[in-house]
Amino acid sequence: MEFHVPDVPLLKIFSFLDAFSLLQASQVNRCWNSVAENDQLWRNLCLRKWSFCNFSLCLGSQTWKQFFLKQTRLEYRMASVKPEDFIFKEASGNLGILGPMAYLSGHGHTMGRQEKSVICTVSSKHMLYAWDVQEGTMIWSSPVQQSSIVRLATLPQLHLAFTADLEGTVKVWNCQDEDALATLTMPRACFSLESCLTNDGPFLMVGNSEGDIYTLTVPELRGISKVSAFKYSVDLLHCSPDKKWIFASGTHQNILPVVFLTESLLKPSEGKSPLSLSIPFPSCCRACWAPRRTGRITVMYRRGSFKKTGFTTFELMAERTGDRTDIQAHQIATFLLPLHMESPIWMGVGDGNMIVFESGPSLFLFTISGHLLQRFEDHQRTIGNLWVDSVHVLTTSMDDSLHLYMWEEEGRYPYLRSCCHLEHLGSDPAPSCYVSKAICDDMSIVCVVSRIRESSILVMYSLHM
Repeated sequence: MEFHVPDVPLLKIFSFLDAFSLLQASQVNRCWNSVAENDQLWRNLCLRKWSFCNFSLCLGSQTWKQFFLKQTRLEYRMASVKPEDFIFKEASGNLGILGPMAYLSGHGHTMGRQEKSVICTVSSKHMLYAWDVQEGTMIWSSPVQQSSIVRLATLPQLHLAFTADLEGTVKVWNCQDEDALATLTMPRACFSLESCLTNDGPFLMVGNSEGDIYTLTVPELRGISKVSAFKYSVDLLHCSPDKKWIFASGTHQNILPVVFLTESLLKPSEGKSPLSLSIPFPSCCRACWAPRRTGRITVMYRRGSFKKTGFTTFELMAERTGDRTDIQAHQIATFLLPLHMESPIWMGVGDGNMIVFESGPSLFLFTISGHLLQRFEDHQRTIGNLWVDSVHVLTTSMDDSLHLYMWEEEGRYPYLRSCCHLEHLGSDPAPSCYVSKAICDDMSIVCVVSRIRESSILVMYSLHM
């Protein structure tokens, strides 16, 4: 090409391209190829696609382009997966009833650094387990705790797990050593846990039965701040993807959700309350941050004597004027579900403009304004559990079947793609006596199934690598 565009404006132009267009542009000539290889371009694509993940601990020797292409290949493979593409493993025996579970490492969590997926599960035997999903084996277990473990959170980037028991004891585990790295006994029972990794380091938030929110250092569990947020229990704690905001709420009908500026909790000023804003929607039962939008959150609530379910989406902003910071919440969309529709229990969000939830045996996808986009009928019986992240959507049904969906990029139709259905989870066809629940990353799916009241089995599916 005779006309030569200088590198700086060309870099700016390329910053508006998606990955496919950027790869095409790199084939034009040597100059364009050199600019299209720019690490900052591919870093921005990674941040745009995988939210505001902290990649510093997992990039390794890869370039941002190599990382992007590798992670995208894994996702495309999962999107086209068939049941026969999975390696099936099942863990059973004297495990007790398995409760909360979360990934400790794996693709999409340590984002490509490890070739294995490791999950943590809590057992009714007062123990915490760690499992190698690809091998289908338990690789670590904690000592038996004095009280039942009721809450679990993980920081996959640091390979740490956090537990809280019925007596309010909070512990940090590296899932390698026998003893916990740190222990803290709270004055009240813990109702919520949220762990976050920021540029200033990791922290843990604990919400208790009296409406208090504690912010703690990790792994030492030293107190940073304490806020008396409500008169009732703190049931929901969610950190925004960019780590700028903390959403807190209880499910009590008299509680108004509150959004805190994270910085004011991590760096409290003596004599000053942390910066916060109440959201005028009581009876909140779920809330989800949009994975690719800064400061956008959707709240699910119940309203009126008929317990009508509604969804409201807010955009949060913090404006600084000199030494003063003001928080504003702008309601950008709201709608109520029809009375004839069975009220959902679970919800998730896509790119910030779409809401997914279950109702009976069906999965629905709505816009944040209330327009129905898709309805899926992949289960015969009621969907008992829904799990959503920025890439995947998983449903498990009372008939012990599981269905995998994946979000399409850039809002392209179909917005949610139906990928794979797994029938009769596990080797035993007997029905489950508890609701099955599942989680996944880019190379595995893990499901807890309980067919007898005394013990669960862990069903693990991993892709042939």
